[in-house]
Amino acid sequence: MILEGIGKGLGLLLRLDPSITGPIQVSILVSSSATLLATLLGLPLGLLVGLGRFRGKRLVLGLLNTLLALPTVLVGLVVYAMISRQGPLGELELLYTRGAMVAGQALLAFPIVAALTAAAVQRADPRVQQAALGLGAGRLHAALLLAARRRAALLAAVVTAFGRVFSEVGISMMVGGNIRGLTRNITTGIAFETGKGEFAMGVALGVVLLGVALLVNLVVGVFQLGRREP
Repeated sequence: MILEGIGKGLGLLLRLDPSITGPIQVSILVSSSATLLATLLGLPLGLLVGLGRFRGKRLVLGLLNTLLALPTVLVGLVVYAMISRQGPLGELELLYTRGAMVAGQALLAFPIVAALTAAAVQRADPRVQQAALGLGAGRLHAALLLAARRRAALLAAVVTAFGRVFSEVGISMMVGGNIRGLTRNITTGIAFETGKGEFAMGVALGVVLLGVALLVNLVVGVFQLGRREP
């Protein structure tokens, strides 16, 4: 049964069946947007926490590290409560839209980017920042210089966040609604198709999910090999 499902699934992929390409497009668009938003918010916070010296730093780091294991269904529940008709943002009518999925996935990816960024810059050679400050650079310039030297680790943080949201299903199902042609992505499509007995379709979507994850990791590997950090 598994081999038959794989064969049918690959056939659907080769024919570029709309029932396959639709969820793929939704997954890539939503997850990329969510990762970009999480990076814009989490990268500066990670640099601030990792390089800064302030009271309560260990507490903040501990909180970010704890949020790395944040359950997707909990994030989905929080976002659902906020954007449902009874919620404070209900008037925006975001429930069961791609925007709601982006918001939920960005909330999931944000602590990943922030925590891994903080860990990356903390392991950097502090003499780089000290030398930049000694030569008259501002604190922001010195921090950016240090971040540039840790670019491979920062890229890994972003890719890890993308992989987390690309493969999640709880948020997408709760706030996206699994609407065909609108919010159905790869993971919710796998659950839906397998549930109704369309094993080949589920396998096809699963192959794509693994293929995208492999491709992203290969790109990161090539980038890290080409840009070895001192």
